[in-house]
Amino acid sequence: MSHLFQPLTLRGVTLRNRIGIPPMCQYSSEDGFANDWHLVHLGSRAVGGAGLIIMEATAVTPEGRITPHDVGLWTDAHVEALRPTANFILAHGATPGIQLAHAGRKAGTARPWDGGKPLSDAAGGWDIVAPSAIQFNEGYRTPQAMDRAQIDAIRAAFKAAAERALAAGFQFVEIHAAHGYLLHSFHSPITNQRTDAYGGSFENRVRLTLEITREVRAAWPDDLPLAVRLSCTDWIEGGWTLEESIALARLLKAEGVDLIDCSSGGIAPGIKVPATAGYQVQFAEAIRRETHLPTAAVGLITEPAHAEEIVRDGCADIVLLGRKSLRDPYFPQRAARELTDAPMELVPPQYWRAHE
Repeated sequence: MSHLFQPLTLRGVTLRNRIGIPPMCQYSSEDGFANDWHLVHLGSRAVGGAGLIIMEATAVTPEGRITPHDVGLWTDAHVEALRPTANFILAHGATPGIQLAHAGRKAGTARPWDGGKPLSDAAGGWDIVAPSAIQFNEGYRTPQAMDRAQIDAIRAAFKAAAERALAAGFQFVEIHAAHGYLLHSFHSPITNQRTDAYGGSFENRVRLTLEITREVRAAWPDDLPLAVRLSCTDWIEGGWTLEESIALARLLKAEGVDLIDCSSGGIAPGIKVPATAGYQVQFAEAIRRETHLPTAAVGLITEPAHAEEIVRDGCADIVLLGRKSLRDPYFPQRAARELTDAPMELVPPQYWRAHE
């Protein structure tokens, strides 16, 4: 019996297997509105057999977008645009999830295929915010250090976005606190040089993430799971560490978080990351062991046997497949053929003739 294809229950939601699609920005929206690209892109992964599918980083404010083409949930009007995608995912056996995000000092850039550089006002860019007025890199805007009113507004924006995510039909919500975006930049001493209640000590640097988690959990039904994505290390001396991630995960557990999505990096450019197969699994294993919280592993997991091993050995509860799922939307079906004696369970009847 394959461990990868055992169901997983988080609160009142049961995933049909342990394969998930992580949030991957598609940079294909206009004014934050999801469209047919998102329906077909994520819908095909549901048809492909994944258990959990998480909508890309979805901005809680217009200024929180990485690019002008990011999906958003800062107005009620965005709800109707997202509902068809959530409904389709659910109808085809997967759990629809969504990641709520604010890009912080990395906001306001061009799409990767348009160069990925910071945008001027004339090119559609905007003023950006962060815990401290520190540029991400040369050529980037210097962000405004957030004042208390702005911090209060961000908390409210995450809560309102969670309410809209529920209205759109999502059953799993993830708070983005990784990859150098706003919440991660509060965590890391590299980017947080504040001297108020949101800077300095570990307790102060994680305060905003905990406050936002509390707001989202209050807005999110008790029977639906809540996750947080962490960059578990900055991969740089003087930065955020795995030990701090474990400590934060314990605090998040007390706030009603059900799963930690374990990624890493992104706080600064030019950092060397040892990106080998499964290089971030160690973080998922450590947090799971130390906190007894379910975890998700992500990062260069490309083979069914490797994914099976991660779950079988108790390193993580879910395996998230990013680039691999872009290359192969039907990876779960292929893995089922390799690992189980019921290879047709994930194949829609419309496709059975291809497997005869």
